[in-house]
Amino acid sequence: MSPHDVLTESEQRAGLDVQQLRQLVGLVEYDESADPFPITGWDAIVFVVGNATQAAAYFQQVWGMELEAYAGPETGLRDHKAFVLRSGSIRFVLQGAVAPDSPLISHHARHGDGVVDIALEVPDVDRCIAQARAAGATILDEAHDLTDEHGTVRAAAIAAYGETRHTLVQREVGGVRYAGAYLPGFVPATGVRPEEKRLFQALDHIVGNVELGRMDEWVGFYNRVMGFVNLAEFIGDDIATEYSALMSKVVASGNHRVKFPLNEPAVAKRKSQIDEYLEFYGGPGAQHLALATGDILRTVDVLRSRGVEFLDTPDAYYDDPELRARIGEVRVPVEELKKRGILVDRDEDGYLLQIFTKPLGDRPTVFFELIERHGSLGFGKGNFKALFESIEREQERRGNL
Repeated sequence: MSPHDVLTESEQRAGLDVQQLRQLVGLVEYDESADPFPITGWDAIVFVVGNATQAAAYFQQVWGMELEAYAGPETGLRDHKAFVLRSGSIRFVLQGAVAPDSPLISHHARHGDGVVDIALEVPDVDRCIAQARAAGATILDEAHDLTDEHGTVRAAAIAAYGETRHTLVQREVGGVRYAGAYLPGFVPATGVRPEEKRLFQALDHIVGNVELGRMDEWVGFYNRVMGFVNLAEFIGDDIATEYSALMSKVVASGNHRVKFPLNEPAVAKRKSQIDEYLEFYGGPGAQHLALATGDILRTVDVLRSRGVEFLDTPDAYYDDPELRARIGEVRVPVEELKKRGILVDRDEDGYLLQIFTKPLGDRPTVFFELIERHGSLGFGKGNFKALFESIEREQERRGNL
């Protein structure tokens, strides 16, 4: 398999190479011809927000993303604005209502700021939709062409958990790749150009929270409909504290480029972080996005200087001799991780560094994870207890534990 075959166009544009992708997100090789629902990679993560204009400025000025494209009343889109931002191979689309009768208003009233669409690039939309229909998925949009002077994109959409959807985007139609800024209807746009190098390069995974008793149903959905494989399972003491618990299973596309941990609450003494999310989001949805970075220390320092708040980790976590014995040598002294509150975990394949922000909006729902992988293909299992205790402290402060 050649590097060109492995890298998506977004990854090539971001200047990434195969070795970097293997380190950043745990990319593995696989045989696409045997995949019933081949996925090239992430296309875009689409958010509905209360004020897309301000959110676009926030992600540029704080998170160092670059504005690439725009659609709105000025381009003929009457009911909402949409800003397309990029960092490395990650593309965010921020949508905000303009017209009083825009369906985005009722969506935002129910859920607040959050992810409405996890769009995936695929090589053959029609093949994927045929597989999805045969496997019993709900088809939201049949395959159709979007065309402008820059070419054609073929797209369709299927329903996932809650009101989340997966738009399937085929950017090469008839042997010609679409050459526009994002999609037909969007125009190129520029905004605040970051002075320093980008803070994160790729999307590692997106965690979905679902109702009690429905995790296995959605794991089965991704297995049956999209041909995803099961990567990991966390239940019982793996993922519980004295007060709250949850269960989690991880599914991934064949090459592991697209990974979805799926969580459900478990019965415990008090309300878990999943219960809190489901209550304040108004149902199932994407809980957090893991952003892969090659230098987590620098990224955390820059973000913290710009006002981003991270979950606190007690000093006892770093002073635990069992932790030090388990993780062994990592690329930076543990004291430097301790100063920043960065967690570290090791498995049979290597180690990873990770840290979690506090919720990004007013509701205690969506947050980001920063992750730096060094061989590890896991999700920081050894950090779950410390992480969840930190989240519980924040829940208690909000009165939601």
